[in-house]
Amino acid sequence: MSGETILEAKGIYKSFSGVPVLQDVRFEVRRGEVHALMGENGAGKSTLIKIITGVYSKDDGQIFWEGQPVEINSYQDCQKLGVACIYQELSVIPPLTVAQNVYLGREPRRGKFIDYRKMNEMTQALIDKYDFPLKPETVVDHLGIGQRQLIEILKGLSQDSKLLIMDEPTASLSGKEAESLFRIINTLRSEGVSIIYISHRLEEVYMLSDRLTILRDGKNAAVLEKKDIIPAKVIETMIGKVVDESAGSKKQLHSEPGAEVRLDVRGLTDKSDRFRNISFQVHRGEILGLGGLIGAGRTEVVRAIYGVDKAASGEVWLDGKKLDPSPKNSIKEGIGFVPEDRRGQGFIPLLSTTKNVALTNYDIVKTNKVFGPAGDLATAISDADELAMGKRAIEEIDIRPNDPEKQVGLMSGGNAQKVVLGKWLMRDLKLLIVDEPTAGIDVGAKDEIYQILEKLAKQGVAVIVVTSDLQELLRVSHRILVMRKGDIVREFKNEVVTQSRILSAGQGVAEEEAVEEAVEIEKAEEGDA
Repeated sequence: MSGETILEAKGIYKSFSGVPVLQDVRFEVRRGEVHALMGENGAGKSTLIKIITGVYSKDDGQIFWEGQPVEINSYQDCQKLGVACIYQELSVIPPLTVAQNVYLGREPRRGKFIDYRKMNEMTQALIDKYDFPLKPETVVDHLGIGQRQLIEILKGLSQDSKLLIMDEPTASLSGKEAESLFRIINTLRSEGVSIIYISHRLEEVYMLSDRLTILRDGKNAAVLEKKDIIPAKVIETMIGKVVDESAGSKKQLHSEPGAEVRLDVRGLTDKSDRFRNISFQVHRGEILGLGGLIGAGRTEVVRAIYGVDKAASGEVWLDGKKLDPSPKNSIKEGIGFVPEDRRGQGFIPLLSTTKNVALTNYDIVKTNKVFGPAGDLATAISDADELAMGKRAIEEIDIRPNDPEKQVGLMSGGNAQKVVLGKWLMRDLKLLIVDEPTAGIDVGAKDEIYQILEKLAKQGVAVIVVTSDLQELLRVSHRILVMRKGDIVREFKNEVVTQSRILSAGQGVAEEEAVEEAVEIEKAEEGDA
């Protein structure tokens, strides 16, 4: 690493509607370094990146590229400099192929026509170089969220950039996919490529970064060299309080004996063979964790239970009553669903907190009798009751800002996820299904989400949590099911469980070493006692 500064931002100011979100922010990246950018949701990280990439204009300050002042007014401007950004929110186009997405707007041509053969060959060369589980000709609509994230990464790598900005690049990746990405990052660093790495997974930041800049409330809180990156210090600087990140490395699982069966899934099988003969139960007041690698069929199973997708065969029973799964019937019966893609499926970005909370609750919002244009009597939604429901959700789970008219699309990831959860808390829930509850959410907001789920369980709600984060899986679950290639391959209950045991089950490898680890942990704890 040469130490030469490639990008420098000085005295950056930015406000929205008179509210400052960045104040005198300083940020620099050296050639060939991985520079992590951290802070709570709402600290200003995304705003700073959007100014660097030309999405937002700055109110004041200056940006320098290779020592020269530059004005970046569009994403095209930053691409010309040699900057590529891999955003947390995916921008792939589902009807196009992998190759078409990777080279969108930069397609190789033969005369006036796109040279699809060459484009596929170029994409295949990238896939081979970085060992990604993709094929150039595959239509993206057929791929899961994790594989779509890999396409975003390939798009950045295809541009031969001097600086890559990675915003939560592993949020939807399996452990194996994440390890592959880490190898790529180390290779790029050795080749002199600089990387701005934004992640709420602290262990990744500690492992990868050469330096770390922490933002808090739109201001610089600290810039740390690698030797000074101490986990406890980083967390305290970032959120102002100590959060135990070690919780979840192992756990003694406890299932409540004799608890009433709330959900009973019997022989559920997918039309496209993405999962087969899935049978399990969830009890009243239980949090069931559903683990496994991306592509194992976890998301497909919970979507079938809720009724988003129709299963080919099998039955779903709730409190002893057989259901005909569909979103309408599920809502009616007291089942809530927080999808993996919260921006695309969980909320409407242009609508306010109040409107988003009301979306699934108009059947319980009060109505008023009104006269229509022709003098006929009609019913209309009570604006006052709708607003009261929005305010209740804000107060109940501390949504910030506490403005019921705030557009959810302008909120931080953690608060947007609270809105998605909040709309279900307005109902008399029996079962809540949550898919990747804290992807892209900071450590403080994660803890708040966990507390919400635990509170629901104590109230008797059955909760299913699908997550790729092993630490999270152990943190929240009373019992764990692991899926692999469309089948449930392991159940963990009433025993000491470690991340390695879960990972072993998900990967289909021998569990002996993981079991030995758990036994050693148990013996050590008995010795301490």
